[in-house]
Amino acid sequence: MIKVENLTKKYAGFTAINNITFEVGKGEIVGFLGPNGAGKSTTMRILSSFMPATAGSASIAGFDVFEKSMEARAHLGYMPENVPLYTDMRVTEYLVYRAELKGVSGRRLKERVGDVKELCGLKDVENRIIGTLSKGYRQRVGLADALVHEPDLLILDEPTIGLDPNQIRSVRELIKNLGRHHTILLSTHILSEVEATCSRVIIINRGRIEASDTPDNLRRQLRGAGGIRLEANPGKDDGVAELQKIAGVKDVTVQVDGEWKLFLVRADANADLREEVFRLASDRKWRVRELSQRGATLEDVFVEMTHAE
Repeated sequence: MIKVENLTKKYAGFTAINNITFEVGKGEIVGFLGPNGAGKSTTMRILSSFMPATAGSASIAGFDVFEKSMEARAHLGYMPENVPLYTDMRVTEYLVYRAELKGVSGRRLKERVGDVKELCGLKDVENRIIGTLSKGYRQRVGLADALVHEPDLLILDEPTIGLDPNQIRSVRELIKNLGRHHTILLSTHILSEVEATCSRVIIINRGRIEASDTPDNLRRQLRGAGGIRLEANPGKDDGVAELQKIAGVKDVTVQVDGEWKLFLVRADANADLREEVFRLASDRKWRVRELSQRGATLEDVFVEMTHAE
């Protein structure tokens, strides 16, 4: 469905993407991951014919996105990170307008607008002015716009950005359902959702593809990597500083819950640091509620491959 070969995009004094190559097959749900500035949005904009490339080629459904842009876009529904909507139009009015622009007409126009309103949960607000809608509903309007011409492929760039937890859950469920009938290229920072829904993951960093594989295979590559989960009350100690002194510790993150702290310790591959952590807690007289080893997650893979040198 997507074929990218040696794609490069350069700006004055800066290379956004550098000679990247990847494919997305029909029916796949692929997570497109990378830190901010890695080249994700640039790649998606090129695929969507929003900007030209400096070098290389890209095609959608067999159509070159540069030479046969209109044919390629007929197979594509694109939802950018910041959805551009006409906020003074009503929801139905806007979707009819967008469908007409995409070549939908006659009886099919009315059917498709009705279908996407139903699918995206917009029936209750179909006559509302878009500018009066919540962020969550605006995202739904943007998704309905991407779907209105029945594309084979959806490219979704951070579809849940700026939403509250309930809105995120709702949009995620909608995307899961869409995956049953569409090929999806999904850019998101919510790695747990990628693990649950994506058949494959592409990781891009500094304009280059670092990995392309299933989440399970990527986790296996780290083998013993992972770390320690420690829930403790370190008293007057900082906790993080003491843990970082243990040999084999890569980094420590902490979440505070009242007087208790949850330390997530990322360790070197094949390093089981539970004894060292227990000894530290005992020597420093920390109160401990939990000490366990955790296996490698997609987040560990992501950090390992994109961590700045």
